[in-house]
Amino acid sequence: MFVPPPSEDPRRSARSLYWQGWTVSDIADVLDKPRTTIQSWKDRDAWDTAPVIERVETTIEARMVQLIAKDQKTGGDYKEIDLLGRQIERMARVRNYDRTGKESELRPELVEHGRKGAQVQNAKRAKRNQYTDDHVVALREQFEDELFEHQRQWHAAGLAQRIRAILKSRQIGATWYFAREALLDAIDTGRNQIFLSASKAQAHVFKQYIQQFAAGAEIELTGSPIVLPNNAELYFLGTNSRTAQSYHGNLYFDEFFWVYGFQTLRKVASGMAMHKKWRQTYFSTPSSLNHDAYPWWAGALFNRGRPKDQQVELDISHAALRDGRRCEDGIWRQIVTIEDAVRGGCDLFDIEQLRLEYSPDEFAQLLLCEFIDDSMSVFPLATMQRCLVDAWEKWDDFKPFAMRPFGQRGVWLGYDPAGDGGGDAAAVVIVAPPSTPGGKFRVLHKQQFRGKDFSAQAEEIHKLARIYNITYMGIDTTGIGAAVHRLVRQWFPAAQAIQYSPEVKSMMIMKAQDVITHDRLEFDAGWRDVVQSFMSIRRTLTTSGRKVTYVAGRSEETSHADLAWATMHALINEPIEGATGTNRSILEIS
Repeated sequence: MFVPPPSEDPRRSARSLYWQGWTVSDIADVLDKPRTTIQSWKDRDAWDTAPVIERVETTIEARMVQLIAKDQKTGGDYKEIDLLGRQIERMARVRNYDRTGKESELRPELVEHGRKGAQVQNAKRAKRNQYTDDHVVALREQFEDELFEHQRQWHAAGLAQRIRAILKSRQIGATWYFAREALLDAIDTGRNQIFLSASKAQAHVFKQYIQQFAAGAEIELTGSPIVLPNNAELYFLGTNSRTAQSYHGNLYFDEFFWVYGFQTLRKVASGMAMHKKWRQTYFSTPSSLNHDAYPWWAGALFNRGRPKDQQVELDISHAALRDGRRCEDGIWRQIVTIEDAVRGGCDLFDIEQLRLEYSPDEFAQLLLCEFIDDSMSVFPLATMQRCLVDAWEKWDDFKPFAMRPFGQRGVWLGYDPAGDGGGDAAAVVIVAPPSTPGGKFRVLHKQQFRGKDFSAQAEEIHKLARIYNITYMGIDTTGIGAAVHRLVRQWFPAAQAIQYSPEVKSMMIMKAQDVITHDRLEFDAGWRDVVQSFMSIRRTLTTSGRKVTYVAGRSEETSHADLAWATMHALINEPIEGATGTNRSILEIS
């Protein structure tokens, strides 16, 4: 065990020994200091809460000084000095990465690559992404063997049509399929492929599917963009990319019915694939009839500004588009419901169980491709779109893949329990409160789980507490939530119990409306499930008919707006008056 030299500052020596596992009493003995002195150093300098990297750096530094000070050094000493020097350099790079978030801090070779220019970078990436004819044959066999019938229809349409627009059920493998289709097209033709999603994080789902597909044929694809040996480039973009119009290639526009400003984005997107050799593919689950993509889907946008004799009337019913058809405006359209997918051999679903898990309205919208009329929603789509941001691009201080994604900054947690009927999902969200009065709330993390008992749900919350510094926790204690709250209080005594009533619900809704309409709530634009959750909440009367309350899904007791309620359980920690109010939560004044 390393013991600091006697000549070292005793306070630093004591800290080094403590971090090596020595007790306060043993340190006092070896340094010949009163135990109370060592204890006071420990408390004032917060030895227990010091980051791991600081402890390692301090120990390395002390050992390095000790070795350098030796008059007679052995060969082993010189080797250890060299090793410790390299570790000090690595620690410095880690520090810089934590400060800047730039990968080049951890991998300095990337800086050298940047100096050589984009052309050299692309050549090196292409060299890394090598494949043989045998690899490509294996890819094609894998592609063909794993298709369902609706995906075969998409493939056939892609060979014959330049523009495809697909309205689809959730979870029928659209992103998965188009990622594979695009990679094979890039290999076969050398054409660029552009993946455009509401946020960069969502666009990188395409990248993950592409890399997994290639790995199945023992091809390793890396880089951003991915550059193939034939110079085809695969780009993964969020909709706020300012340089999007500078790219050219086949376009894949994911979940276009959920992005903000679709008509403007469509002009930019279609410009990237304007040449006749490029293919355009738009696919999405439906959102609201009031979304500005609906006129394009329904043909009204095509008719705008055209003489009456050149206008078209499109039949966009499911019966007309179930098998896909080229419409009068030149766009091939198709509607694929979950029932269509199952009829075509997709064996991934138990439809009857899904009917139990979702309310009729949710089932129709999410799985039968029916649009929402959100005119009765408390949070219509147009309102919720104010919250959408590209989190990867905008939030420099949040690193979702780090061990501590938000560092030591305090966050608030909201938890909504699963209903007793078994169909609901429990939901938990992590919200970063405003850093300044009147600032923005940011939803950093969301999580849903089904089929877990109260102890398992409490453990999921505990896992989050290990990587986030939670300073407030709001838990709905309805049903199973009471048991979760009781377990959580064992290690977080201040966990706030939220007892639902029409008054409490109304206060939470009003608070959320105030925050959203004042542009104070942000979450990633790819999180359409959060948008759907808020949109599903509507106003109604209690059974007595005397009070207003809010419901979503089946009934007042079992709400499917779990992510929305979990978010509101966090927001209510701010006073109803906002930054100008007293330090009292809504629950205390309701």
